[in-house]
Amino acid sequence: MSNTWKVYFLALVSFLVGTSEYVISGILDKISETLGISVTLTGQLVTIFSFVYAVCTPLLMALTAKWERQKLLVSAMGIFVLGNVLSFVLPGFELFVAARVIMALGAGMVVVTALDIAAKIAAPGKQASALATVVMGFTASLIIGVPLGRVAAAAFGWRSVFGFLALAGLLAMFVLYTVLPRVKGDDPVPLSRQLAFLKNGKVALGLAITFFWLGGYSIAYTYISPYLLDVAGLKEDMLSAALLAFGIASLAGSKFGGFSTDKWGVFPTLTGGMLLHAAALILLSVSVSLPHSWLLVAGLLVLWSFAAWSTGPTQQFNLVRIEPNYSGIMLGLNQSMMQLSMAAGAGMGGIIIDQVSLSSVTWFGMIGVVLAILAAFLLRLRMSEGKQMAQANE
Repeated sequence: MSNTWKVYFLALVSFLVGTSEYVISGILDKISETLGISVTLTGQLVTIFSFVYAVCTPLLMALTAKWERQKLLVSAMGIFVLGNVLSFVLPGFELFVAARVIMALGAGMVVVTALDIAAKIAAPGKQASALATVVMGFTASLIIGVPLGRVAAAAFGWRSVFGFLALAGLLAMFVLYTVLPRVKGDDPVPLSRQLAFLKNGKVALGLAITFFWLGGYSIAYTYISPYLLDVAGLKEDMLSAALLAFGIASLAGSKFGGFSTDKWGVFPTLTGGMLLHAAALILLSVSVSLPHSWLLVAGLLVLWSFAAWSTGPTQQFNLVRIEPNYSGIMLGLNQSMMQLSMAAGAGMGGIIIDQVSLSSVTWFGMIGVVLAILAAFLLRLRMSEGKQMAQANE
């Protein structure tokens, strides 16, 4: 298997992890109904998963820094599979939460390690595209995982989704063990030193972009199923198709983001994508109030998803280039910030629904994206000043 196809298989592994996280949004109403809890409380399953992922991944990656990467990835997949098995068999909300915690512990290590391996085995000059491919796998779960999860939940019950993920994860473990090259781990970097990077103004601004971009996205996306059903007025049989269109657009956006970054640069891709992201959320907020607007809503969902996920690979590469000698740490910090922002977004979205309205989540999501755009402009200014100072000292 060539290194190119190994990167694509790493994207497939990333897809399984993404499905385990995002599928909750696609079956939120079914989990709520089955467990007898509110939609708001069900949405906090996303918050719990993302929070555990964000907090524990840097610690676990620091503890396993010396591990050979293939061994670490297979082991992390084992933890992920265990979490899915427990999600499938354990009854009740509290035990399901515990299973989600285990799943998140494995998921964080899987994604960071997959990104690290992809960057190291990619051809020179293709690192951003390799990262984009792995990110594309994560976002492809929106295409296949979320709508198929909706279909599986309707046919076999929502727990069946996690049974299928466990079986697929077992197969992936075997392939990873067989085909991946033995990539050395990094020199261990204490967690305190990793966190010290946050004192670097450029790193802090870079992570702020991730937090506000994905936080704004998560405020709206976590509650996408009830939003489309109750606010946009879509029928149940239209929802899977809408989620499928949303997912296809996310895949296209992610791939375009990697291509655009390699061809035109980080900041044009980053700011252009986020401006389109904010505009799509504004238009979606307006369109749902119009009569017979489901075609317009579907089109704006596609625009929103494409714009939102064009930022993913660009932002990964953005963080790596800020501290190129510590790419593993930057990828880990960014993954943690992504999950922390999703936890914050899901939690904030629940508060907004309770205190304001379900229809307002897109407006608040737009505010988050605008803050990310401001952070991107500040980072560009700071990096330009740094280049000018370096040139003056030569």
